[in-house]
Amino acid sequence: MTSQKASGLAAKLPFLLILLAAGIGAFALRDHLTFEALAQNRDKLTAFRDQNYPLAVITFMLAYIATVALSLPGATLATLTGGFLFGIFPGVLLNITAATIGATLIFLAAKHGFGARFAERLAERGGAATRLQTALKNNEWSALLIMRLAPVVPFFMANLIPAFVGARTSRFIITTFFGIMPGGIILTSVGAGLDNVFAKGEMPDLSILFTPRILLPILGLVTLSALPIVIKALRKKAR
Repeated sequence: MTSQKASGLAAKLPFLLILLAAGIGAFALRDHLTFEALAQNRDKLTAFRDQNYPLAVITFMLAYIATVALSLPGATLATLTGGFLFGIFPGVLLNITAATIGATLIFLAAKHGFGARFAERLAERGGAATRLQTALKNNEWSALLIMRLAPVVPFFMANLIPAFVGARTSRFIITTFFGIMPGGIILTSVGAGLDNVFAKGEMPDLSILFTPRILLPILGLVTLSALPIVIKALRKKAR
């Protein structure tokens, strides 16, 4: 019994450490991970990149992975920094890859720490919770993709919800990589133009993300992702 408790605690420990790091990071780093800090250090960052390009790529990706995996503040700033340092390409590939790895790490920590038991309890409870769990599993591809595409679902929650309902790891990884791609491309392209923005003494205007020409294509992708769910529901009703 003691060994079972120890193994159970060991499985939960990574996720508990992530929660602790997220809480500490929210207070300790919120005043440091800012556009102003990026603007002030842009010359040092570009000099380091030019002198040590491979090391700059590795360092950037590790920092981005840690930011996402530990749910630290600054994921948007990290994406913009990727575009600022490495351009639209390979910046967008570095951003999406690092974000997917970081998201997968916290997903696995949650899934193996609490997710499996939580999913079992949902199944045992019955009622609306079980129906929701079943609906998500029956439409896993679409549900996971919608969570990534829809701007209303926070990135942190989109990493945890699938873990707590028992989503498959392979599907989580694939839908994360492709689901964050539209937003990643947009933010990376904004980051690629930061040098001119900073040169004028200005800060980036992220309100562009909420303009119709950006939101409408993303909402279109959300609609397409939801089509399989709608079709299944209509077929079920027809039967």
